[in-house]
Amino acid sequence: MPSMSTHFPDFFQLQPTPASLQPAATCLVRARFDHTRLAADDFRYCSVEPIRGVAKRQGEYLAGRLCAREALHRLCGQPMVPGRDEDGVPIWPEAVVGSITHGAGEALAIVGSRCQWSGLGLDVEKRLGAERAAKLAGEILTPRELERATGLAPAPFARLVTLTFSLKESLFKALYPLLLTRFYFHDAELLTWSEDGQAELRLLINLSPEWGTGARLSGQYTEFDDYLLSLVAIPSG
Repeated sequence: MPSMSTHFPDFFQLQPTPASLQPAATCLVRARFDHTRLAADDFRYCSVEPIRGVAKRQGEYLAGRLCAREALHRLCGQPMVPGRDEDGVPIWPEAVVGSITHGAGEALAIVGSRCQWSGLGLDVEKRLGAERAAKLAGEILTPRELERATGLAPAPFARLVTLTFSLKESLFKALYPLLLTRFYFHDAELLTWSEDGQAELRLLINLSPEWGTGARLSGQYTEFDDYLLSLVAIPSG
């Protein structure tokens, strides 16, 4: 399916996507953007409803929606822009599930067929530095996760904190649209991860009869440039 590149403003450029994070019946789109180059009429030019906020927030939002539009075009053949509900959660077409992520000049969106996926959660993070990771670790890692990380040198510890943060964000984004129940970093645990990009998480809280304490979900991640990208995909049925 050809891209809608003729409808992209100058501040936004499509980029190659990591094939390792593209399950069957999904489409992943990645772009780089520079919010300082956002023009006053870019929302109108792209036919995207504008939002309020500083240029950084507007640039992130528009870049994410453009990735989503391109992903829906490639998956469904129609360049639709998802709306958003009162919580800011994207509203996808009836037969589609998806997720949008953006930060530090990167934006990505993944969409998939609802016949195969009941939830998709995607998150991109700039790798944390050692000092910031040490400050944030207690907010992100459970006591058990902190205990397992004991003895790691600063750089591997920072990588683990980044990975845990991103996977838990992806977990939330995959489950929240299904359950409409909020949960937080200490309500889930990263059990295992491997250098080939596979991970497993476990819920530490009862969210629903189906998603209770002890429920396990698979995750994936990949690293590129100075970023970490994670995905939690929940199969239908």
